[in-house]
Amino acid sequence: QVRVVESGGGSVQSGGSLRLSCAASGSIFRTYVMAWYRQAAEKQRELVAGMTSNGNTNYGDPVKGRFTISGDSAKNTVYLQMNSLKPEDTAVYYCAMNVATSQLSQSRTYWGQGTQVTVSS
Repeated sequence: QVRVVESGGGSVQSGGSLRLSCAASGSIFRTYVMAWYRQAAEKQRELVAGMTSNGNTNYGDPVKGRFTISGDSAKNTVYLQMNSLKPEDTAVYYCAMNVATSQLSQSRTYWGQGTQVTVSS
């Protein structure tokens, strides 16, 4: 079983910064993709940023230039540095880890429980 745990959410004023952390533990053979998603009230979950095991990254258009994803797939840890936060960034942020639990198993995505980020104007 794989467990994914996020931390670092909170409340901040517009223009401020927060750093989210995520760690996966358990029976992990290999991590392929680490990503952050968010879901605002009454909206669909959307991709914030993703990172592959070889270091390639991609970002959702609303956060480009403000957020930075980093991490180490070998250590199953990923971070999200969020700068110049806006009220529209308010959401529950979820960490998603695409991992394989053995050499022969297909990878699947495991989700964290989410951490609330609130940005006030």
